[in-house]
Amino acid sequence: MELSYKGLAFRVSDGVYEPAEDSFMLASAAEPLKGSVLEVGCGSGIVSLACAKGGAAVWGVDINPDAVRCARQNAERNSIKNACFMASDLFAAIPEQKFDAILFNPPYLPTTKDERFAGSLNSAFDGGEDGRKVLDRFLDQFDRYLKAGGILLLVQSSLNDADKTRAKLEAMGYVVSVVASESFFFESLSLIKASKP
Repeated sequence: MELSYKGLAFRVSDGVYEPAEDSFMLASAAEPLKGSVLEVGCGSGIVSLACAKGGAAVWGVDINPDAVRCARQNAERNSIKNACFMASDLFAAIPEQKFDAILFNPPYLPTTKDERFAGSLNSAFDGGEDGRKVLDRFLDQFDRYLKAGGILLLVQSSLNDADKTRAKLEAMGYVVSVVASESFFFESLSLIKASKP
């Protein structure tokens, strides 16, 4: 699959999440970011590269090695040098450092064992039985990688308890707001911005 976004050309290979409404929502909010940015779950690289095009220094990570390869190829295709990509299960391979912003579009679909995809693409969709299997792990870890004054941009689905996410972030001392939303016949998506005082 090939597509263009804000003057960037992307090729999405088999086994990699095809950018959809959630991707574009996050990319639009990420474009103006400056400083050091970490995208967890970079997929084809569309969000990371839109952010890098705006001048940020971007690290993109994904548990899917096919996605990392695809994102690297898209960076080369667009001659973007200020974005690097590596394989990592959330923060496992990230050195202990802090970023000005962290971005995450988690796998949020509630899935049973019978509903899982075969192959590496499953990691982009499989949120476990309550849709929070990966999200809750992320929320337990991200704070130590975010600078004071930094922001988190997080895609949230109505299918996996947005109120629980908001309550957890607020309990951690974050100021939380919804900066974009979109409704579909089976769910609504929102983009949460959480600011660290």
